[in-house]
Amino acid sequence: MIELIKEGGAFVWVLLALAFVATVVTLERILFFQRTRIHVGDLILGLSNHVRKKAYGEAMHEAARAPGPVARVAHATLMRHHLSRADLRDIAREAGQLEVPRIEKNLRGLYTVALVAPLVGMMGTVTGLIYTFQAMSDASTVDSTQKMTQGVYESLVTTAFGLMVAVPAYLMYLYFLGRAKRLIHRIERAAIELVNVICDAREQKSEIVAFSEQARQSEKVDKEAAKGSKK
Repeated sequence: MIELIKEGGAFVWVLLALAFVATVVTLERILFFQRTRIHVGDLILGLSNHVRKKAYGEAMHEAARAPGPVARVAHATLMRHHLSRADLRDIAREAGQLEVPRIEKNLRGLYTVALVAPLVGMMGTVTGLIYTFQAMSDASTVDSTQKMTQGVYESLVTTAFGLMVAVPAYLMYLYFLGRAKRLIHRIERAAIELVNVICDAREQKSEIVAFSEQARQSEKVDKEAAKGSKK
């Protein structure tokens, strides 16, 4: 490998720098998605139990302890649980949009490496061929043959290195892009479910209060009717 790098020329070092950038981005994204792994169903179930009990403080505490963007969106929604359904939906949507840049961070850099690496390899190929044709025009046959061999070798090495860097970078870009889209979908689903839970619990409380008021009114009417019948 060291011999290939030495014989590949200056463009191989550029490709190695691109490979280093792609490796760093890949490791950073792997750690990010590993840290944000969370079972959304369990989180929503735990928060909904607190919300039904009107224990919003405990629900916000649980959301703050959980890792990842889903929990942050849930926490932002719970902080404004007193708002209407439409306002809560807007809050959840805005909080989810703020998480998108974190989820898609450095993906463009990985995509750029996948696009630039073949071009750099092609530039190395062109310079190697130019060096080869220059060697063909030399008068010395021995030196000309050696230079031609070196030029062809350099062009092939840079082409191979360009593809070796570009293909894994593009595959990792597609992989992380898919994970980012799935995570954004989970955020949207969790936000909708949490808004529905908050609003349903609030409406259920209103219905209980209205039923209790109706029962008291009915009991009052029955008592007045009983007093009237005694008279």
